[in-house]
Amino acid sequence: MRISVLTIFPEMYSVLNESIIGKALEKELFSVDIHNIRDYSLNKHKKVDDYPFGGGAGMVMTPQPLHDSITAVDPEHKAVRIYLSPKGKTLDQAMVKELASLDHIVLINGSYEGIDERIIELDVDRELSIGDYVLTSGDLASLVVINTVARYIPDVLGSEESTSEESFSEGTLEYPQYTRPQEFMGLAVPDVLLSGNHAEIAKWRKAQSLKITKERRPDLKVE
Repeated sequence: MRISVLTIFPEMYSVLNESIIGKALEKELFSVDIHNIRDYSLNKHKKVDDYPFGGGAGMVMTPQPLHDSITAVDPEHKAVRIYLSPKGKTLDQAMVKELASLDHIVLINGSYEGIDERIIELDVDRELSIGDYVLTSGDLASLVVINTVARYIPDVLGSEESTSEESFSEGTLEYPQYTRPQEFMGLAVPDVLLSGNHAEIAKWRKAQSLKITKERRPDLKVE
């Protein structure tokens, strides 16, 4: 899988070199190419923003650098082009799995007050949000998308159980996890987890998952 990122803050993506994602990129399990939108600006000062028509606070990213950068990384429009925006559909696990199945996605990151609407009309396939709040740019949202999608690429995590048993994989939140020591500051690991009875452990975990989901995320409406 290939992920192309269009941004005016390419240095923010150095974090991808760390931890599990960094190791996966080293092994070429997937690829991420970062493109600076300023490199495509025809303005002699590499400017990529201007005042909004109609007035208002802030600046809006101009269409020319965005259009040219999108066309450069996806000239035949074979990729799914995604604009990170608080107006977009909220990212969820089902969408993550779908994106992970694609060959190529382009993540388009706005800044300031957003991007010229004509780019959305001409060049964007989807608008995507990671939550009901506003960031200073789309880049942190893009990093979230890359991280979540990468986890579903084969061999990135090393175990299919890591994604099949986690929160939201079955529409519920994950059950509690414990490790050594068996007792810590007066709190003990539940006896069922020490029993070796895998059927009872699975039953306990399912019950805990449902209980936590109902308490913390009643909007998920589990039975």
